[in-house]
Amino acid sequence: MKKAKIIAGISWVFFCLILIIILFPGLNSFSLSVSKLPFMKLNPRYTGGEIADKIISKNCTLVIRKPVFNGFLKERNSGFEQLDWHGTIPEIIKASIDYDHDGIKDFCVLIDRKNSKTVLDPIDRKIKGVLISTPTSYGWAVRIGLIK
Repeated sequence: MKKAKIIAGISWVFFCLILIIILFPGLNSFSLSVSKLPFMKLNPRYTGGEIADKIISKNCTLVIRKPVFNGFLKERNSGFEQLDWHGTIPEIIKASIDYDHDGIKDFCVLIDRKNSKTVLDPIDRKIKGVLISTPTSYGWAVRIGLIK
């Protein structure tokens, strides 16, 4: 019985090795085709959330994303709002944002790109502070902490 288990184990390892050698060249195309399936999508914690609004000026576009509160099993009590600036961005960025679309500005943000300094003026008590303020490949991104 012991020899049968050893032979079966060695056979299984050999079979898996041959299978990996055969499948290895096609793994890239296989992963691309799987990633395009309709149920596959990136977590909003990585993407910043869905686009809620765009404010377009002559040189720059401000993309306001929907608030993100998602968690592993349920929604979290704290989340964030991401703002993305695209295009030719001025050295000093000033913006007043109404993230919940109730017609009242919820916070003002002032970004000094030269010194990488971000100042937040929270108007609504649900605003916690600046989580991230960083240059990106497309311009500048800021994440503002929120409480539900």
